[in-house]
Amino acid sequence: MVLAFVVGKRNQESADLLLERVKNVTNEPIPFLTSDRLPEYEDALLHTYGTWVPPERKGSRGRFPHPRLIPGADLLDAQVVKVRENGRVTEVKTKVIFGKPEASAAQLADSPVNDAVNTSFVERDNLTQRQSNRRLTRRTNGFSKEIAWFEKQLWLSTAYYHLVLPHHSLRQPLEPPEPTRGTGTPKKWKPVTPAMAAGLTDHVWTTAELLSYRVPAQFVDQLSQIKPLFTLLEAVHH
Repeated sequence: MVLAFVVGKRNQESADLLLERVKNVTNEPIPFLTSDRLPEYEDALLHTYGTWVPPERKGSRGRFPHPRLIPGADLLDAQVVKVRENGRVTEVKTKVIFGKPEASAAQLADSPVNDAVNTSFVERDNLTQRQSNRRLTRRTNGFSKEIAWFEKQLWLSTAYYHLVLPHHSLRQPLEPPEPTRGTGTPKKWKPVTPAMAAGLTDHVWTTAELLSYRVPAQFVDQLSQIKPLFTLLEAVHH
């Protein structure tokens, strides 16, 4: 699943906002994070999941030292390091930023979908977005003229991907197969969307259901708390 994204430059502000958004939609600390070599991710992880610890005072005189931000004991982060020569990738290495290499290896061993530190899922999602969203197509005349509209279109396409579009690798076998109309081949597979696999819904949504979904009152009550994390509706100019 795509937990969050940020429209903007690859700088410290965007990295901080991305991790804050991820934290807002999850209920536990990230056990293991993999990323490219963008240095801003390290500070963003510390800012979002770090712990302020007062250093031990040396001696009995002078001011107390300022608290220091350190990574939590359960925070694991590894980066993909691409070595380039003459503009071409000649070698791909990995580098552990937070945590012990043994802990990262254990997380990878327990993962049902990945056994190495890489960015393949992000790269695959980039391709999926380009194929399904006209505003991201290369050399398109359907580009957004304002960032606010562009971001809202991305949220819509992301919601469609999670709730409406079944994923082939997530499908589940039907036991027994369900008969179809006439003499057609029985239906052997149950379509499953990413949201269904994550336990967020129990069925494949229709586009009409997505567009007409009424936001729960509980979420509306929390809007004031998450406003700093998302583009405000008032920022959109008609």
